[in-house]
Amino acid sequence: MESQPEAQRDAPEGPQEPILTLPAALTAYVALLAFIHLRVLLPPELENWTLDVFGFIPKRYDSTLLDVVFPGGAGAKVWTFVTYSLLHANLAHIGFNVLWLLPFGSALARRFGTLRFYVFLAVTAAAGALAHLLTHEHAIAPMIGASASVSGAMAAAMRFAFVQGSFLSFSRGDADAAAKVPALSLGQAFRDTRVLGFLAVWFGINIIFGVGSISIGNEGGSVAWQAHIGGFLAGLMLFSLFDPVPKVAMHAADASSPDEADRV
Repeated sequence: MESQPEAQRDAPEGPQEPILTLPAALTAYVALLAFIHLRVLLPPELENWTLDVFGFIPKRYDSTLLDVVFPGGAGAKVWTFVTYSLLHANLAHIGFNVLWLLPFGSALARRFGTLRFYVFLAVTAAAGALAHLLTHEHAIAPMIGASASVSGAMAAAMRFAFVQGSFLSFSRGDADAAAKVPALSLGQAFRDTRVLGFLAVWFGINIIFGVGSISIGNEGGSVAWQAHIGGFLAGLMLFSLFDPVPKVAMHAADASSPDEADRV
């Protein structure tokens, strides 16, 4: 009776994939965030200048301020829509964003490829900045952090995360195959109970952050939850513009379980 377990132990095993492997594009992005954060080692006046030039300041776009000159000039009105997302308040701030990027960003980077992935992060960062501008038009404090891009990546990943064989399904293959399953259309996504459940939880958490004015870290900076929502909606809606995986028939893309019991 012991021969079968012994045989199983002696049987050669195939290559084992690590539980979490990071694609090169995401690894480079995280390394860039860490490198840029070394700005905290600068003298205080130079660090503040960096925040003013590369952080997103809504007041910078106030046309009534004829006599006020913000660092960075006219160029900062353009590049800060993206550069703010590369700055963070502290290590906890970076860690929180990277933690969410590990599963969702990894899948998205594999699916999109390096160039599409970086452009997508920039577009969702800009969408988050726009949402922040529309809701904080007179704010003078710089907004920083990659949360809008992270939110966009999470939303985009929801378009394929629960499809059979993907990274959040119960039946999945290797990491590359799991990231390249056919995606749900936007209409299908809004009819999938798991996607709707994720959306409800995500929006609920952000509303709590907003209403409660919860801060991250020990520096008292409040969470820019409107920017999160802007990035999230952009990622959800614009996913198809970036997705290189060929589309398939509706019934094939939506089949995330054999009996399709979760579809409505």
